[in-house]
Amino acid sequence: MTPSFPSSLSPSRANDFQSCPLKFRLRSIDRIPEEPSAAALRGNLIHTALERLFDLPARERNIESTKELFRQAWLELAATDAPGIRALLTDAKLPSEPANAAQFADAMIAKVEPLLSTYFALEDPSRLAPHAREMAVAVEIAEGFSIRGFIDRVDKTSSGLIRIVDYKSGKAPRTGFESSAMFQMRFYALAWWRLTDEIPAMLQVLYLGSNEALRYEPVEQDLLNTELKILGIRAQIQQAVVAGFSPKPSRLCGWCSYQQLCPQYGGVTPEPPPTHMWESTSFEKLNLGEA
Repeated sequence: MTPSFPSSLSPSRANDFQSCPLKFRLRSIDRIPEEPSAAALRGNLIHTALERLFDLPARERNIESTKELFRQAWLELAATDAPGIRALLTDAKLPSEPANAAQFADAMIAKVEPLLSTYFALEDPSRLAPHAREMAVAVEIAEGFSIRGFIDRVDKTSSGLIRIVDYKSGKAPRTGFESSAMFQMRFYALAWWRLTDEIPAMLQVLYLGSNEALRYEPVEQDLLNTELKILGIRAQIQQAVVAGFSPKPSRLCGWCSYQQLCPQYGGVTPEPPPTHMWESTSFEKLNLGEA
C-alpha cells in the first residue's frame, strides 16, 4: 500500500472509522453491499424533493408542490426496483412487494408529510435563492490527500456572506451530543474555505424530525482544528493498514449491517481485497444517506 492511502475522505467515511475501524474497512475498502435502511432511503427521497423544490418559481414553493416532488422521486425509485424498497414499504406498513411499489405513492407521502410540513415551519423557501444545491466539493488539504463531500445547499446573501445548509430527516441530537453533526458541517466549511479562501458565515442543520435548527458561526481556528482532526484520522487509518482494522464495540453495534462478519458477534471477517484495488473501490458517494 502506498503511503498516500487514503487519498481522500468524506465526512461519512471519517465518522465510520471513528465509530468502528472494521466497519470502515468492510464498507469503504471491501465494499461489501448493504441494503439501505428505510430511514436512509426515506431521507434520500426527502432530500431529492427539497433539492428540486428550488427549481420551481418562488410562489410555487409550498407544501403541495413538495409532496408532488416527493411523489415523483418515489416513482423514480420504485421504477428501479432498488435495494431497500421492501424495507421502506414494510416500515410504512404496506405490502412489501417491490413490483407494486408505484401504487403506494399516496401512502408514502402520508408517511413523510409531517417531515415536509416541518421544513416549512423551519424556513420559507419562497424567500431563498440558493447559490448551489447538492454541490460536490473536493479539495486537497495535504499532498496527495483530499477531502470531499456533497453539500445539500449553499446560500449567498446580497452582501456575499455564505451559509451552508444540511437537511436531516431525523431528530436533533440531545444537548451535548451535537459533535458528529458539527464535525460534518465544519468538514464542509473547511472544504469551502480551502476552495474559495472564504470562511462561511453560518452553518445550519435543519432537523425535520424534531422541528429544530442547529446553527453555528465558524471561525478560522475551528476550521484549522477540523483540518488537524481529519489529518489525524487519516494517520490512524494508515496505522490500521499495518495493524489491522479492529472492531470497536459500542451501542451502535445493534444497527450494524456487518454483524455476521464481525468477530464480536462470532462472525468471520473475510480477507481484504488486494491493496492495489483499495483506492479504485473506495470513497465514492454511497446511497446511504451521506448527502
